[in-house]
Amino acid sequence: MEGISDIKIVGIDDRRPPVIRKQPYIDIIFKLSHQAPADWCSDFNSLLSKHPSAPKIDKIEGLYIEGWVRSPDAVVEFLEQMKIKVTECTQQYIERIELSARNSGDENALLAKETGEQGRLNKIIAGLDFEIH
Repeated sequence: MEGISDIKIVGIDDRRPPVIRKQPYIDIIFKLSHQAPADWCSDFNSLLSKHPSAPKIDKIEGLYIEGWVRSPDAVVEFLEQMKIKVTECTQQYIERIELSARNSGDENALLAKETGEQGRLNKIIAGLDFEIH
């Protein structure tokens, strides 16, 4: 099973290879190692919203980074930028999930402090062990 930290660029989309056209740009579509979660895709799109070529990932498909460059010479630099941004986005995504989990634990601790039957129920719920033994 591939995890979020395993997401990386593994190649070019075989169905849509870069082609020189009359327009002053070349569409380039990088393929990811596996489908990224929609939230990760949103984070990536936000992170790169101000990039000159506005690279983006479709949140539903979550498998391709679509962007463009002005010349063939810019492809290598664009790939290096995207690899860095994929890693940066993954780190931010993981940090956000960990923060959310910590905050959730804090909320559970606060609920467990309630008194009476609700407090007792909250303590039982907070103490449930969902691991398989």
